[in-house]
Amino acid sequence: MLGMNEFAELDGKNGRLRSLVEALPGLIVAYSGGVDSAFLAWVAHEALGERMRAVIADSASLARTHLEGALAFAREQRIPVDVVETREMENPDYVRNDARRCFHCKDELFTVLERYREEHGFAAVAYGLNAEDVGDFRPGQEAAREHRVLAPLADAGLTKAEIRELARRAGLRVWEKPASACLSSRIEYGRAVTAEALSAIERGEDALRGLGFRQFRVRHHGEIVRIEIAREEMARALTEKRAREFTAIFKSLGFKFVTLDLEGFRSGSMNDLLTAEELARGRKAGTAGDSKG
Repeated sequence: MLGMNEFAELDGKNGRLRSLVEALPGLIVAYSGGVDSAFLAWVAHEALGERMRAVIADSASLARTHLEGALAFAREQRIPVDVVETREMENPDYVRNDARRCFHCKDELFTVLERYREEHGFAAVAYGLNAEDVGDFRPGQEAAREHRVLAPLADAGLTKAEIRELARRAGLRVWEKPASACLSSRIEYGRAVTAEALSAIERGEDALRGLGFRQFRVRHHGEIVRIEIAREEMARALTEKRAREFTAIFKSLGFKFVTLDLEGFRSGSMNDLLTAEELARGRKAGTAGDSKG
């Protein structure tokens, strides 16, 4: 439970957010359907009405369930939404999948959204960066800065937990939605991003969801799949029956070895494979993205 001072602080941040958005003559929200971008889109629609648009970037790295969920939420809240195509998979620098992959992804996204903004006469583009993301290793913020994309949630000082609380108060069902990220973030750095790998990850995660798991990641290490399950759900995964099910699912998807990560789910675990030098370069550049994998 929040204390009175915490309530007042959160109300103040919420007021700052709304003031930032209301001051804009029009706004495009880079929308993924996650709690950050969904709450930002809802606030923008409340403040600007038809002078805003939520825009989803569709590509092979976006899971169909996430696209469908994002569109469903926008329909429920009557938020105007469009889907645009991005072509990061045509960029060799993205496909190479080094520590700069997220930069190339966001550069393509914001290039497409800037073109959309100009064609439709909107004043600005914003995305769902929150205050906790700033300074983390997420190279997408460099692209956002280059494209002059706004980050009103971060500018208002809102953390992820605070955004969830405000979304809960507003009655938005996404308030407790598990964090997610693009499918490419599941592939180990240095291994090429391919349509086949993305499909195997998506089908594997759909299968885990079908088994009733809520927070998880399928990590692609070539012949090896590393399954991360939230610690609070781990007991259900550590059974002989689940072992057989996991093995059958992931071997059918082409993996030779099926592993369960005993550390459990943790956002951004692929960053553990980066060198200290790569991490330092990213943080020095002031990097951050919408969400970690």
